[in-house]
Amino acid sequence: MFGHQDDTQQPQNGQWSQPAGDAPVQAPDPFVATPVSPSAPAPSSPPLIEATETDGLPATPSATPADPSAAADPASADTNNLLDIKQQALQQLSPLVGHLEQSPEEKFRTTMMMIQASDDQSLIPVAYEAANQISDEKARAQALLDIVNEINYFTQH
Repeated sequence: MFGHQDDTQQPQNGQWSQPAGDAPVQAPDPFVATPVSPSAPAPSSPPLIEATETDGLPATPSATPADPSAAADPASADTNNLLDIKQQALQQLSPLVGHLEQSPEEKFRTTMMMIQASDDQSLIPVAYEAANQISDEKARAQALLDIVNEINYFTQH
């Protein structure tokens, strides 16, 4: 049946015909439950909604997940893990930034990134000093404007 070229005939009048003796193949209906034998392996992941039955009434979907550990939002757990790693990386990076060989513009951008990532306003003087060392007037003006914006952010909260 599968993999043989002579299983079906060429279309005639726009319709495909089945070879003699073969029953038509139908796709399974996704809305009909497929019976599972007791010896069949368990599904790899638990269903998100279980049916419950109360007082002889028909089963209705339950709002709780089948697996109690699935009740916690995995996306928020991943986000919390990432935020923890970010905080640890920023704490480790802070004393090491001075060891980087950077131009004044790179030092300014790195310091601004750290200020914005950690909301650490104590780094503003470091960023200001780096901004003042930028030789290109246009870049220095933008850096100083960024410093003013960061100070506004911290003072208007």
